[in-house]
Amino acid sequence: MVSKVEMNKRKKENSFYEAAYDLFTTKGIHNTAINDIVKKAGVAKGTFYLYFKDKYDLLDKIVLNKSAHVLCEAVKCNKLKSFHTFEEELLSFVNYIIEYFKEDNLLLKLIYKNLSWGTFKKAYKDYGEIHEIYQMFERGYEGSSTPRDQVEKILFMIVELTGSVCYSCIILNEPTNIDEMKPVLFDTIKKMI
Repeated sequence: MVSKVEMNKRKKENSFYEAAYDLFTTKGIHNTAINDIVKKAGVAKGTFYLYFKDKYDLLDKIVLNKSAHVLCEAVKCNKLKSFHTFEEELLSFVNYIIEYFKEDNLLLKLIYKNLSWGTFKKAYKDYGEIHEIYQMFERGYEGSSTPRDQVEKILFMIVELTGSVCYSCIILNEPTNIDEMKPVLFDTIKKMI
């Protein structure tokens, strides 16, 4: 059972996350001051520093949580489907991420190019679905001659590539839009695996 003190702490922390996310996505990170965040959250400024070093510490935690949420949703969506091959499963996973960011490009702007497997290793213990992503790769390479440490490096590159391509094509529309780039991305991922 969670104590009342712990519940209040979580409520304040969530208020900071919600206020900062709203301000960062509407005003921009550089145009948002800590005073703006605490005012919108309805919490005293001193309380802010009990939770975060500065607004960039808060931003890092928001990026981690929001990015992990996208990956977790992709895992959940894949669980509802059946796949004949690892390639199908992986491309479905990547496609979910792309479509999610097409719908929520404010989140993609905030995340920038920080959809990173290295970041998620930090959240490994907090998100069971992150384990499942790695397990998907382990299953995909089961019986292959690819060393285990190489599997994680391939996963790292695919997540990094997907995040960067999404940002460039959805936000900047460079070198083209994401729908035109998706087949090229998928072909590249197929070659990587």
